[in-house]
Amino acid sequence: MVTVATTDGGTVTVTRCGELVDLHVRDRSGRTVATVTRELHAAQTLLAGLRRNPKRTGQS
Repeated sequence: MVTVATTDGGTVTVTRCGELVDLHVRDRSGRTVATVTRELHAAQTLLAGLRRNPKRTGQS
């Protein structure tokens, strides 16, 4: 399990389960925003995309 801090104070916890990966996203107060399960390759692609494009939408 790896937990990564986000620039807005939240966290993303990544847990590998064989060929699947659980992504648990929390906001800065610790409230769960999303929990998803993806295939390993899809999760790697998603995380790589976040690293390349840190711009977030929907924030004031």
